[in-house]
Amino acid sequence: MVENTRAHERLTQRPLEGAVRTFAGPDGKPVELLVPPNVPRTTPFDLVVHFHGPSWLVHQAVADLDAGMVSAAVHLGAGSAVYDRAFSDPAAFDSLLARIEREVSAVIGAPARSGTVILTAFSAGHGAVRAILRAPRHFETVRAILLLDGMHTSYIPERTVIAEGGVLDTTNLVPFAEFARAAMRGEKRLVVTHSEIFPGTFASTTETADWLLGALGLRRTPVLRWGPRGMQQLGEVRAGGFELLSFAGNSAPDHIDHLHALPELLARTLRPGDP
Repeated sequence: MVENTRAHERLTQRPLEGAVRTFAGPDGKPVELLVPPNVPRTTPFDLVVHFHGPSWLVHQAVADLDAGMVSAAVHLGAGSAVYDRAFSDPAAFDSLLARIEREVSAVIGAPARSGTVILTAFSAGHGAVRAILRAPRHFETVRAILLLDGMHTSYIPERTVIAEGGVLDTTNLVPFAEFARAAMRGEKRLVVTHSEIFPGTFASTTETADWLLGALGLRRTPVLRWGPRGMQQLGEVRAGGFELLSFAGNSAPDHIDHLHALPELLARTLRPGDP
């Protein structure tokens, strides 16, 4: 399907200052790191780890914050199951953080360790986030999460939509609900976005968002507002450190809009007062 109503603006790559490091990560896939010139050298550094999408876009979004934050981009391929499997063993995330700390140490020429850890994920990348959150020690480590049109799950029976008697398999959603509750208490920060895309063979991000709001006892507030890249926002929920943003669109370009809105949505995640 082609949609021509919204602008679907796209970011373009630009040169960035800092040191780029690449190493083999989960499943032997490359992890690309950008260590900015203003990274702290005597205190723990803040870290953004993004799952699924081009590394340059992730690095630009983090660099735009001008906060001395290190960014790491992990891209494992198609399907949330690939990401879930890669991080199903809690040691995988331990290993990733340890390797990032070693690379940052090599860049600055001094021992470095991570402080605040922020996870962002687009589409299938949410599979890594849910797997990471299943380990209590990682749940504690992660301070903030941004999910970009990517909180999916299966139907039960599989591939049977709700209109035909199916129900959501909520097993994969429970970690997000637990993190959302912590955000509502002010202990964490969680921002979730969703489009109106209906995949048909697995649950849409609208259906999973509806389930999440029901589990939290929350309801959307309707809004009509322009968002990043010409997106059209239709609804929102705010409760403590939890936000859910609903956007129009049921086409592939609408889905990609969420990824290219990463700079603005990451800033919103880390600066809760931003509109």
